[in-house]
Amino acid sequence: MKLSRISYSCIVAFAYLGTAAINCRAAAQDSTESGTYRLHKFEQAIGEEKYTIQRSANEVAVTSAFEFTDRGTKVALTSKLKTSPGLVPISFSAIGDTARGFTIDAAAEVSGDKIRVRLGKDAKEVARPGKYFFVAGYSPTVVQAMLLRYWEAAGRPAKLPTFPAGELTIEDRGADTFSVSGKQTKLERFGISGLIWGRETLWMREGQLAALVSIDAEFDHFEAIAPEYESNLGDFVRIAGADGMAALAELSKPFRSAPSEGVTALSGATLVDGTGAAAIADSVILVRGGKIAAAGPRANVAIPKGAKVIELQGKTIVPGLWDMHAHFEQVEWGPIYLAAGVTTVRDVGNEFEFITAVRDAVRDGRGLGPRLLLAGVVDGSGPISLSMQLVDTPVQAREWVRKYHDAGFSQIKIYSSMKKENIEAVAAEAHRLGMTVTGHIPEGMNAYDGVNAGMDQINHITYLLDILDPDFLRLRREGKLDAVLENVKQFDGKSADAQKAIAFLQQHHTVVDPTLALYETFMLTAKTPLVQLEPGVAKVAPQLAEALKSLGSNPNNAELREAIFAAYMKSVGALHRAGIPVVVGTDQAVPGHSVHRSMELFVDAGFTAMEALQAATIVPARAMGVEKDSGTIEAGKRADLVILSANPLDKISNIRKTEQVMESGVLYDCAALWKSVGFLP
Repeated sequence: MKLSRISYSCIVAFAYLGTAAINCRAAAQDSTESGTYRLHKFEQAIGEEKYTIQRSANEVAVTSAFEFTDRGTKVALTSKLKTSPGLVPISFSAIGDTARGFTIDAAAEVSGDKIRVRLGKDAKEVARPGKYFFVAGYSPTVVQAMLLRYWEAAGRPAKLPTFPAGELTIEDRGADTFSVSGKQTKLERFGISGLIWGRETLWMREGQLAALVSIDAEFDHFEAIAPEYESNLGDFVRIAGADGMAALAELSKPFRSAPSEGVTALSGATLVDGTGAAAIADSVILVRGGKIAAAGPRANVAIPKGAKVIELQGKTIVPGLWDMHAHFEQVEWGPIYLAAGVTTVRDVGNEFEFITAVRDAVRDGRGLGPRLLLAGVVDGSGPISLSMQLVDTPVQAREWVRKYHDAGFSQIKIYSSMKKENIEAVAAEAHRLGMTVTGHIPEGMNAYDGVNAGMDQINHITYLLDILDPDFLRLRREGKLDAVLENVKQFDGKSADAQKAIAFLQQHHTVVDPTLALYETFMLTAKTPLVQLEPGVAKVAPQLAEALKSLGSNPNNAELREAIFAAYMKSVGALHRAGIPVVVGTDQAVPGHSVHRSMELFVDAGFTAMEALQAATIVPARAMGVEKDSGTIEAGKRADLVILSANPLDKISNIRKTEQVMESGVLYDCAALWKSVGFLP
């Protein structure tokens, strides 16, 4: 960071005293502060933000050039902020990209007692509040630094309206000490809620921002770090995860019922235990110590004297649901998953320090969320590399597998730039240690290659369609879109190529995680609004609604997109009919709700309602090797279950009607969980 023609003491005065810093004004005329933040995604350096803060007697002018490259895509954003000398905002603009495929063109400007705001083409005037700030999302970092300075100068208001949109809360979360260049340095930690969906964590020192741990517009991990704190990146990420979990645990106390010291009896509900057996109309489930002690018809299950009895006549109870393709990239996914009835998720790619801190917090009762089973991601070097945990040699492969294993991960996930020989090394070491291997099929390979190299499971249906219908892949690579359209229109999953692929997958006991709900949003066309297919989009937090509203707005190749999605659906149906394990996985999409949408799509693809329920319960439990303690409601298993207001066997969409959820014997109110992170119940 570079400071010119102004004393550091005056900068601190401006940062913390605002208009009271008038005595520094003369010294501050025509002064400049400049600096750089290093930008990271998944803890990997991907770019920089360079900024200047120009002060004069009349105003403070902040400019930022924010730019990074993510998996081959360049993302650039320019922004300008003007404030009074006391840091009261005057004008703001942000134009460019916030993540791959997410653009922004936003502005705000004071006009008398009004503020003119614009988001894209939508413009309006609103009354100017007494205290406010101009900022748009997680980027640029320097505007967040100015936000913290203004908040201090304004007396730390409990709520702060922001423009072009939103209202945020800033919390003082204490302080942390880091080793910086051999010296112990104390940084103040702050939590910000309402700027993006969920929480951000920032560290400040004497008015300067040291680190920001956030998510980007794709809801992927994003960090901005001042260069002198680069070596502390992992610590920032770990602390942010643990702190967010602690905040949610405190928040959940009013709507969380701790396990009874004795027995809790859930009485009178219709029980769908997930085994495939017929529903039990008048059931009793006994829960003791986080486990199911007994479950069955009332006539067969005696309620012990002194038990805590919860009457549930008219309700339906099903096993806790699973999401087998999660990216638990912020702590708010915890209450969202529980609210949707999800009690176990498989995280298939995350920051090591963050996800282990979050997993441990949930496991030890210090957080709020479902049980987490982890798949550690590895990738190779290349233009579209995820740039995390790079594996370019067999030696590196074995090293990363052992690190993940020793940290309690269940699986390894292969990403898109891996070489076959390194997949083989990963798989051999993982299998030796009792782990399994899932993931993408890397560039230049197909599913045959991946499975032959040792992959046990495959994420995303697109990789399966490529071998069920090889002409689809060939024509697409050749760019013959008309021929692709005709080809997928004729796809029925019964060709010789399809039968060959199915037999291969059967032989290798391959598990498929198709992420259909995600592909539905990709292939959506303008003629079908997403809310008609996924009513959950009308209930998401406002910041998410802004990101989701553009889905399906692209008119290009609408017929082709619809035909490809129909082929994906037929592929899933063909795999299921052949007995290949197909599990529910969302890859985020619409948080929480996409688990339900996946089950609805499975029914549309030919599953019965019971089979769709099992694809989100016992089938994933078997795939992860934990079917002895999870996946059904039976004596001896974890007390993971969902209380619904209607029976999903009557209509699969009833799975959306969650009222209460129990995770390892702890009972939560679902409406309160939704509301805790800004969703409508």
